[in-house]
Amino acid sequence: MLRLGERVIVIGDSLEQNLPIGGYGYIIAYDRNNDNIFDYVIRVPKDNKHYYVPASDIELETVILSQEAEQIEKEALIDFALATKNEELFRRVMNGEPLPDKERDKEVQSREDFIKQIGLKAWI
Repeated sequence: MLRLGERVIVIGDSLEQNLPIGGYGYIIAYDRNNDNIFDYVIRVPKDNKHYYVPASDIELETVILSQEAEQIEKEALIDFALATKNEELFRRVMNGEPLPDKERDKEVQSREDFIKQIGLKAWI
């Protein structure tokens, strides 16, 4: 459940209320009535109106911005992979595989290998 006063973006208009899709608003109330479909009351400053909306029609602004940032990052990596003719990077980005981090490149030794290595150092 979203908190009061949070900034949200209208992402849909499932009940055809002429909501300003792509516009932002603020949650000003919860609709606690179990007999209707609406979950929140939002205030849209641009229209100077209040709207009753279901939860599926709105999304937090921070979530939308993070999704946009991920999409832009993916497009930039694809452009870079195409410009440098890096086929491995291109395939990783297109298949959705995670990119290797420097921390992941450090191999973690198994317990047996660690004990074996300690034993070798003890003999020296």
